[in-house]
Amino acid sequence: MIIARRPLIGALTALPAAARAEEGRYPTRPVRMVVNFPPGGTTDLAARLYADRLQVRLAQPMPVENRGGATGNIGTEAVARAAPDGYTVLSTAVSPAAINYALFGPRMPYRPEDLAAVGLYLRVPNVIMVHHALPIRSIEELVAAAKARPGQLNYGSAGSGGSPHMAMEMFLMRTGTRMTHVPFRGAGPMLIEAVAGRVQASVDNIPSCIGHIRDGRLRALAVTGHARSAVLPDVPTLAETMVPGFEATAWFGMQVPAHTPQAAIDRLGAEIDAISKEPITRSKLAELGAELPNLTPDGGTTPAAFEAFITAEIAKWAEVVRASGATVD
Repeated sequence: MIIARRPLIGALTALPAAARAEEGRYPTRPVRMVVNFPPGGTTDLAARLYADRLQVRLAQPMPVENRGGATGNIGTEAVARAAPDGYTVLSTAVSPAAINYALFGPRMPYRPEDLAAVGLYLRVPNVIMVHHALPIRSIEELVAAAKARPGQLNYGSAGSGGSPHMAMEMFLMRTGTRMTHVPFRGAGPMLIEAVAGRVQASVDNIPSCIGHIRDGRLRALAVTGHARSAVLPDVPTLAETMVPGFEATAWFGMQVPAHTPQAAIDRLGAEIDAISKEPITRSKLAELGAELPNLTPDGGTTPAAFEAFITAEIAKWAEVVRASGATVD
């Protein structure tokens, strides 16, 4: 009987080692990437840029699934409730990862502790634009037109609570101007209406609207970053014009469900950091007017650095929401 039991005991004691080996080979099957905004916006562009490189480096497919709505909350909640096994990841943005906690308050369907940070992809400024047919050629002229007809001019954004919306509300607050906000379900639908002239002004992340600006369909008036954009060198910053010291940028990165194995987080984080430093990635980011993560001294990102960054952003935007009085439309 003792001899007969030895193979069984050996098999049982080998199971944990096999499980550890399986974990060490992560990933061993496709990793699903959920994007919490519709196609066409910067969140989607960033997600697909990194997903394409990740599936090569991980040697596993990374299908991308867009689940937009509620300024990113719907897709984020889906990932927060997913199995924390490393095979569902979230491509997110500043709104659902930081701004929405203050904007939605007790109605938020998830909390910061429901998600774990993996890595920051990129940062981008927003740009304020008007339809090319409007006789407005500077940010000063836009403010003058809006003040002449308080609340009658409108502006479109990718949704309530997004970085473009919040940046514009900060600008209006600082200049004592009123315009009517028209939120859309993502940058793609908003840009269709902006190009058609059905909204008079618009604000968006540079990567998703740069093509329309270059083609002359939309006229850029000002960018919201601390410095002029390399892809729009002739467009001033708001800080240069009417609002000294103004700065508001969007950012995009990856999160996973809380309690995802640290080995999976570390592997994904290391790959995102490596991808951000690849010449092909740097070239594509530069073409889009985006900036590198720059969370670490070498210009990269880590899960710990991104977690600290998100915590600081939640506090920063809570103050902006309070001061501006911004609400969810």
